Amino acid sequence: MKVALDAMGGDHAPAVNIGGAKEALQLYPTIEKIFLVGDEETIRAECQKQGLSTTSPRVAIVHAPEVIGMAEPGAKTVRRKKQSSINVAMDLVKAGEADAFVSAGNTGAAVASATIKLRLIEGVDRAGIASGLPNEHGICHLLDAGANPEAKPEHLLVYAIMGSAFARHVLGVKHPKVGLMSNGEEDEKGTTFTKETFALLREFADTGKAPFDFVGNVEGHDLFETQLDVVLCDGFTGNVVLKSCEATAKAMFKWLKKELTANTVRMIGAKIAKGAFVAVKERASAESYGGSPLLGVNGVVIIAHGGSTAVAVRNAIRVGMETFEHRVNPHIEATLKQVGPGGTDPALPSGN
Repeated sequence: MKVALDAMGGDHAPAVNIGGAKEALQLYPTIEKIFLVGDEETIRAECQKQGLSTTSPRVAIVHAPEVIGMAEPGAKTVRRKKQSSINVAMDLVKAGEADAFVSAGNTGAAVASATIKLRLIEGVDRAGIASGLPNEHGICHLLDAGANPEAKPEHLLVYAIMGSAFARHVLGVKHPKVGLMSNGEEDEKGTTFTKETFALLREFADTGKAPFDFVGNVEGHDLFETQLDVVLCDGFTGNVVLKSCEATAKAMFKWLKKELTANTVRMIGAKIAKGAFVAVKERASAESYGGSPLLGVNGVVIIAHGGSTAVAVRNAIRVGMETFEHRVNPHIEATLKQVGPGGTDPALPSGN
């Protein structure tokens, strides 16, 4: 397993990226090599600072003189900065030298570079980001979480198929449950877009070809309370929901910490329950999930949060490994051919 890591991507690059790579190499022996892509001098200096050997056969520095900033327009900058760390890392995947791309950098640029260089899987018109959220029943993936802000109903139908394939083959869910984000559970609720999407999903589900159980419209609270594996929405809505959830979790833990240290009695109680607090924090933290797969492109592409820590980058690398090792893309391709729009065979691909 070889990983192309955009070492210059993110708010805290390259330190967190080098730190995450170092942790991943220590924890995951199946990683054959990590390509650290970016300014060679900067990366080498940070590796020396963190004690990551650049002479190891498992580490390779690939020079990329340009960086796409977090505030730059993605698609335009990808074409202008051809030697950016995002483009050079994506080229490694395109050439087959790396099995997965990981970046905490500019999301729009990563999506654009992946679409241009790797192309889309047959049957996919727009790629989508599947971001995991902790749920009472496991993990619920929000799809799309930011790649396609102006989605069409047919895009969300394909997202349902791709998301259910990811849930089945990576998470081991036999019968993925898919919901559509709306402002009410009733069938008639929603905008024109969500109503058209609902009708399309219901029609597809009624054919008996769908590789998932369509549960209908769902609301925000269902992301955490209801047994769901994939919740569909356009990229604009998904990105707002995801960032709101992350901010809420951080705020709650900040408030909780303040209250638990308000007096001696509370501090004693907090110390006794420390294990429970740590467990909940790990489950709710975006760090634990690391990165989100960009589904629909011909390659494994993992998008991490711009504010990622070293732990988050390490886990983003892990998600890339899982996505590759479970052959998610071949399963998506097979599923789309067999049960996607225009498909004729209702049978599902077997095995992992």
